Amino acid sequence: MVTTGQFSPASRTGLSVPGYDADAIITGALGDLAPEPGWPRPVLLDADLLILVTSGHGAAELDFRALICRPGTLLRVRPGQVLRCVGPQLDGTVVRWGAGTLSGLDVDPEAVPAYRQLAGEDEDAVISEVTQLTVDADRHASLPAAAALLRHQLAVLLLRLALLPGAPELPPRPEAETFRRLRREVERGYQHTRRVEDYAGRLGCSVRTLTRACLAVTGRSAKQVIDDRVALQACRLLAATDEPIARIGRRLGFPEPTNFGRFFTREVGVSPGAFRATREQRLPVRMVRPRPPADSPVRAGPA
Repeated sequence: MVTTGQFSPASRTGLSVPGYDADAIITGALGDLAPEPGWPRPVLLDADLLILVTSGHGAAELDFRALICRPGTLLRVRPGQVLRCVGPQLDGTVVRWGAGTLSGLDVDPEAVPAYRQLAGEDEDAVISEVTQLTVDADRHASLPAAAALLRHQLAVLLLRLALLPGAPELPPRPEAETFRRLRREVERGYQHTRRVEDYAGRLGCSVRTLTRACLAVTGRSAKQVIDDRVALQACRLLAATDEPIARIGRRLGFPEPTNFGRFFTREVGVSPGAFRATREQRLPVRMVRPRPPADSPVRAGPA
């Protein structure tokens, strides 16, 4: 069941709390996502978010990529990503929903770009829809009919965003579908295996087919795509949690800390300890166009 609501201190970081409906559509302010004022380090989120910047200028660090933000900037944050926002009085409206919220509706949230600077009529339309959704979530939170209303409002908003001119899409060719299937399998299995042969077996194709698909879509081999995903998760956990490094390595399939350290250093360019030590430093701000969400983390760490 989908419910409505607004952010509260118990759910500021998007984490599940007892009695909290994971499929709720919740609206709130950008600052509600940070457990401490000033975003001292990235926050690991476990829900789908749309963030519409409404005031201030600064940067959002999304999975270790610095994105310039100003009024009209739209961010699409996926579960498991890490986020930190910095800048003078940077604020915005956040819409949060769970995995089952849009069940049965003909909408694909994955078609929404991770980062857009809205302008003109597109900006006006999105602001209007986000504002109305926020108002309805506040005014009608206690009414059963509000759940259906907000689900359809969210679906319309996501469809509009997916139709924006210039929204990035994977190339319409067989390799793109193979790559999508591989990414889904990697999401399910990256903590258990990094062998391309294992994924080829699950997908019923050859290693060569997977490598050809990955090269066509990303310019990287299938093995590199898999290792990128593992390294990205390691970066997320090192930056946003205080979990011991050895335990993070075990979670990612490295029983021995030395093996995890060698892998991380090779993929990221610094040791796990050095990466964690710099997690409170700001990234250099430059305009970047995010790649598909399964890509690699920053090579030099978040310094």
